[in-house]
Amino acid sequence: MTHRTDHDDTENPHLRAFVEYRPLLFTIAYEILGSATEADDVLQDSYVRWSNVDLAGVDDPRAYLAKVTTRQALNAARAGQRRREDYVGPWLPEPIVIDERDPSDDLVLAESVSTAMMVVLQSLGPDERTVFLLREVFGFAHGEIADMIEKSVAAVRQISHRARAHVQSRRPRHHTDVTETEQATQAFLSAAATGDVNALLAVLAPEVVYIADSDGKASAARRPIHGADAVARVVLGLVRLGDKRRLRVGEIVVNGLPGFTVAMTDDPGAIFWLDVHDGAIHHVYAMRNPAKMSALDGARSIARG
Repeated sequence: MTHRTDHDDTENPHLRAFVEYRPLLFTIAYEILGSATEADDVLQDSYVRWSNVDLAGVDDPRAYLAKVTTRQALNAARAGQRRREDYVGPWLPEPIVIDERDPSDDLVLAESVSTAMMVVLQSLGPDERTVFLLREVFGFAHGEIADMIEKSVAAVRQISHRARAHVQSRRPRHHTDVTETEQATQAFLSAAATGDVNALLAVLAPEVVYIADSDGKASAARRPIHGADAVARVVLGLVRLGDKRRLRVGEIVVNGLPGFTVAMTDDPGAIFWLDVHDGAIHHVYAMRNPAKMSALDGARSIARG
């Protein structure tokens, strides 16, 4: 959404309400779809529908807007199921680089938007994922959710129970410390830059996993790589390749996690981000799919679109 002005906010009650709840709406769509680009499209369509609603008949704008956005996102997720099944290699959510001045960071960077959590959520079907998010993350009542996804309350309760059990058995549970995260990130970057394999191994958890998303559109590992030794070899191999292609690195924050962009000559580039807890790196995520690297264009504002 790019048509917001202060004057519009004052004079247009539809736009004023939409801007107020936009962080919530974007987060719902993003978590259902795993794509910021598709979430933006959903919000665009949702605003068009909302702008034609008679506000005199709306008792709760937040619930109404959430319903409109949820239905649009759920329809898109169902339509994209076949595309996801045909995806080449591991799938990761489209990374988001948040504007540091964005007042909505606390909402967007909640645990549910962490990459590890979103990977768990995307292992659910669209309906289960939507019900879990609306109930467990955003606190909507079963009756409200039933209206949003056009199912019975009893069906929603069953879906919610099944989805919660699935997520609880797989969701990450770790302690994260800001200072430890920064130290581990800097140690990783320094070790990679100098080719110090021992220093790299010291900062990687023994069970670390490297996951690269390319959809077959760029060179990348087609399966997750497990273990500190194997991951260290991959990282150092990428650095050696980058040395031959004039590697340029820039630090960023991706979905609330420390990360960095990589640009190379004759290469689409990459976005890497690190899942750090208890002082060690447990996941190294790599986005190599050009269609999912809009974050390279710069930070975005969730509040303003």
